Amino acid sequence: MKNQLLLPLFLFASLLTFSQGKISTTETTSSEEVFKRDIAKNELSIGAFNLVAFGALDIAYERIMTPNSSWAIEAFILAIDDEDVGDAYEKDFSLTGKYKHFFGDRNAWGFYVNGLAMLSTGKDEIYNYYDSFEGNNYTEESYTDFALGFGLGGKFVSKQGFFLDLNAGIGRNLFSDVSPTIVGQFNVNLGFRF
Repeated sequence: MKNQLLLPLFLFASLLTFSQGKISTTETTSSEEVFKRDIAKNELSIGAFNLVAFGALDIAYERIMTPNSSWAIEAFILAIDDEDVGDAYEKDFSLTGKYKHFFGDRNAWGFYVNGLAMLSTGKDEIYNYYDSFEGNNYTEESYTDFALGFGLGGKFVSKQGFFLDLNAGIGRNLFSDVSPTIVGQFNVNLGFRF
């Protein structure tokens, strides 16, 4: 399982090492510096908190549409089957789409609010009955569900394009009786704008 996590981390680190700090453009008579954070439109990031704390691979791609808006897609894969991790995440896999609106005066930088739509799969324990000899009796059932919600966060981008994105969100599953009613997200993403 550790080897499966090393390949995406290696690819992500390779992408970051080939970055350029600034791009110079020339206009008719003057030369000015244009920084990557101000003109680049694509971002790739990894959820550092989920990777370190829970062994979960959380990768996101984001596309900047206007200076104040972007859309993103995130893939979450729970790589370690551990009871302690299961208490934090009842999902095994999810795809989340987000629309973000930024309040800063720079290109997709600063504090933002977002709407989210999440498709998730996982297993949940269903309480069946209490037996005086055996105690509580649970069965585990699989689910697939769709949630809608919102979140807020802050993104801080360096001149070279490296960024830190802190965000949290909450949503409500809509269709399955087996899935958790409320889903949450807490991300500390490290990434690069290109």
